[in-house]
Amino acid sequence: MQLAYREFGSGKPLIILHGLFGQSDNWNTLAKKFAENGFRVFVLDQRNHGLSPHSEEWNYQVMAEDLKDFILEKQLDKPILLGHSMGGKTVLFFNYLFPLMANALIIVDIAARAYKPHHQKVLEALHAVNFNLIKTRKEAEQILNEHISDFGTKQFLLKNIYWKENSTLMDWRFNLKVISEKYDNIGVAVPKSESSLSTLIIKGEKSDYITDEDYNDFQQRFTQCKLATIADAGHWVHAENPNAFFETVIKFVKDSIH
Repeated sequence: MQLAYREFGSGKPLIILHGLFGQSDNWNTLAKKFAENGFRVFVLDQRNHGLSPHSEEWNYQVMAEDLKDFILEKQLDKPILLGHSMGGKTVLFFNYLFPLMANALIIVDIAARAYKPHHQKVLEALHAVNFNLIKTRKEAEQILNEHISDFGTKQFLLKNIYWKENSTLMDWRFNLKVISEKYDNIGVAVPKSESSLSTLIIKGEKSDYITDEDYNDFQQRFTQCKLATIADAGHWVHAENPNAFFETVIKFVKDSIH
């Protein structure tokens, strides 16, 4: 699958993968900062998200293969892979399936274990927005308000609304139908393996996505594994404390990658 992407800068290749319901432009500001510090940065739209194609196939196997195909197409030599949440799981599956293709891994606020379904309220809210009846973002926001109280989550979702080409109708950029039908595919555990790749695990101080047990599991999987906790941040680590996030990633790269 030909994934949509944004490219910034030149130097060592760095690929960034967004999380569920995300898209590449969520990372524009940080991507530009990484580019200013000697990286050729690619921010991808994973399948069924952003400007990338929609597909009935949606699981970590195919998303990892999409990433492999992108690396080969761009002829990238051992890129650094950074993934947030679902994007982090994609990176972990990619390294399990294709263990010699990356230089280092940066996994942001997600563990390798299985997660129970926990986006039901968000999915209910998204399905409640009927674009046959709703004609403005404000109307969509009013519907989301009935289901979601967190302001940041609502604004994050609303960024995915777009006007269909040659149409008076709006829609979600992500493939809501397939995501809803195959949602359980993104909660699965990454198969056990051992790797010597330099790996940084980043968690938000206020997030419960990574526990002490999860970090112990990471240490068994990656012999060169470090954990960094970003203060004053929850699951959206890179958005809630972008400066600390940036400095943490840059320090890891300079210390670990040659």
